[in-house]
Amino acid sequence: MKESLALATVVVLLCTACAPVANTTPVPTSSTAANASAPVSLSASSGPQAPYGTVPATIGISWDQASKDAAVDTAQKAMADFARPGVEDKQWANDLARWLTPQATADYSAVDPANIRATRVTGPATLTIDEANGYGVMAAVPTDAGTYTVQLLRTGPEAPWKVNRLTPPTS
Repeated sequence: MKESLALATVVVLLCTACAPVANTTPVPTSSTAANASAPVSLSASSGPQAPYGTVPATIGISWDQASKDAAVDTAQKAMADFARPGVEDKQWANDLARWLTPQATADYSAVDPANIRATRVTGPATLTIDEANGYGVMAAVPTDAGTYTVQLLRTGPEAPWKVNRLTPPTS
């Protein structure tokens, strides 16, 4: 009997230790409460959150013309290095790696450039921008084999854009 009571007490203590604590802080009614320097918490199940449950206008980085120009430049240069099916495998991978995220570098290291249909970029890249997300952007880059979609990512406002994925045209 004493063992059951002791076990029940331990279980209750463990459960209450993990229970959420009620927030007694009053929620401000002005719009200045969630300022740009407030920390942002990302949760896999709930998406971006800010203090008091508001979604920030931008997730850390706002867009400016310099950011857009840098993304276009990186997309075009990466695609130009990608669209060289006649280049030797190792040289192709090394040239392309300077534009890639670490994950993309690993992913594209096994690609045989001879299998790439595009041989040149045929026009300027155009961006599809999500104004609420300054960390990523999609670029459409026209080539002689159709328009590739290039996913670009960056880790901060001064960080360089890096290519995470080059997706060939669907047809």
